[in-house]
Amino acid sequence: MSGETVKLLGHWASPFALRVIWALKLKEIEYEYVGEDLPNKSPLLLEYNPVHKKIPVLVHGGKPIAESLVILEYLDEAWKHNPILPDDPYERAQARFWARFVDEKCMPSIMSAFTKKGEEKEKAAKEARENFKILESGLGKKQFFGGESVGFVDIAAGWIGLWTRMVEEIADVNIIDTAMMPLLESWFQRVLQVPILKECLPPQDKVLERFKGFHKFLTGGSS
Repeated sequence: MSGETVKLLGHWASPFALRVIWALKLKEIEYEYVGEDLPNKSPLLLEYNPVHKKIPVLVHGGKPIAESLVILEYLDEAWKHNPILPDDPYERAQARFWARFVDEKCMPSIMSAFTKKGEEKEKAAKEARENFKILESGLGKKQFFGGESVGFVDIAAGWIGLWTRMVEEIADVNIIDTAMMPLLESWFQRVLQVPILKECLPPQDKVLERFKGFHKFLTGGSS
């Protein structure tokens, strides 16, 4: 099964596609990358993900798997080597919990701080800081969420510090408070220094310009 062809439909600026690329690289899985033009979704994307019509989509042996966290778990089950989820059932459950916390709590509050104005923006930023503080409790004093090496949560959340710094710059808002979350802030820097993760990052100047355009479109050019 694991010897069948692997294809990834993604977008160069998508952190969700980046998650899958990181996992593929860490697990040393050969794959073909198909870049999507999101405003003009390809027939291939619409065929493989007719429900959400979103990237990323992993295609393994002609069978599509959608949603980045689902894909990460699939990769770990289909390819047993270089596991990204822990063996212990409790630790696996904890990893799933924190990965979903990032998607369901951290990201929405950061996006609100990015798109709102005035008092609503500051309220969203405060909520984002509180969510980051909660996320820090899952890291504790470990080097990585996975312990001594990069694991499931590190892959799911590794990009979020860099992404949040761009949000802060563009929206003129403070989210990452070093005094409030020193362990998490150190992890934000440490995880992206892991060579295999760092080398897969998209050009940051291009991502920043894309974010600026997105922010202008959503807010009418004001903060």
